[in-house]
Amino acid sequence: MTLRKILHIDMDAFFASVEQRDNVALRGKPVVVGGRPEQRGAVAAASYEARRYGIHSAMPSRTAALRCKDLMFVRPRFEVYRQVSGQIRAIFREYTDLVEPVSLDEAYLDVTTNKLEIRSAIEIAHRIKRRIYSQTQLTASAGVSINKFLAKMASDLDKPDGLSLIPPDQAQAFVSDLPIAKFHGIGKVTAGKMHELGIQSGQDLLRWSEANLVAQFGKVGHYYYRIARADDQRAVNPNRIRRSIGAERSFLTDLTEPEQMVRELDAIATLLQQRLAENQRSGTTLTLKIKYASYQQITRSRTLSEPLDDIEAIRQLAHELLRTHLDPEQSVRLLGLTVSNLSSAQNGPQQLSLQL
Repeated sequence: MTLRKILHIDMDAFFASVEQRDNVALRGKPVVVGGRPEQRGAVAAASYEARRYGIHSAMPSRTAALRCKDLMFVRPRFEVYRQVSGQIRAIFREYTDLVEPVSLDEAYLDVTTNKLEIRSAIEIAHRIKRRIYSQTQLTASAGVSINKFLAKMASDLDKPDGLSLIPPDQAQAFVSDLPIAKFHGIGKVTAGKMHELGIQSGQDLLRWSEANLVAQFGKVGHYYYRIARADDQRAVNPNRIRRSIGAERSFLTDLTEPEQMVRELDAIATLLQQRLAENQRSGTTLTLKIKYASYQQITRSRTLSEPLDDIEAIRQLAHELLRTHLDPEQSVRLLGLTVSNLSSAQNGPQQLSLQL
């Protein structure tokens, strides 16, 4: 069987790096792209200088401001980010048409067979990184491996401006040695549950049967079973359909007060609106997701006649759904918001392709 050659290209602190590139006064400074604290905003991106203070995307802007007194807030310019992203994707397609964008700043590429007939996937990654910097003055990190999961993990190994390879003969050892909290697709709350079950690393996960993982984690247990064996058969899909756009947060400490939940929901709504703007999308259906400390999960939706593309409209409807459907007797471990029945700025509701 021919092994695939998969790249994961991830722009380094993309939004913040674009702002620092275009504004000399921001270079070398802790910068956050997103809403200001007084606007109950959330961090869409943080520069590496800001990350040294523990600031990260999806964090409430109010929290970020408390961590760094010199933090500089910049409003997002999604038109500029989309234009730069278009440049980068054009570079990808010089090498392969099998490009699966994940967002404006990252994508998977299958270069097993490529347009320039370059045998080395490492060489292709080097060339792409050089071309990106030459055209945009921005750096990217690249991961190279035999499947999407491993390529994604590799791209995180040496950021920023890194390039890492996980070769096939080292794939199982890499996964076995990996702390479970580092696995792509395993969040903080799930990692915490795994720790309680004695799963600290990929080696521990490897000992679990598929049936037991499904019993503990539901259908996603099938995925955990496969990635513990460095097995990911997902193809790079250039025509992936995006049916919804969402944002959610898991809480290390369960929320017990409605006021806490409203504050967190406001930050999630801000992040959701930023993602809608980033993708030039709106939608008519808003879904609230609540996961209680008991692991009981509910989703409740409301469909409007007009598209949801304004932050206040999203917040107002989110608050209404929370007031109506929250069980006040239970504490909350996760909140999420999703917009579906997507449409573009020019068209009515439809199923839309991510391919640009």
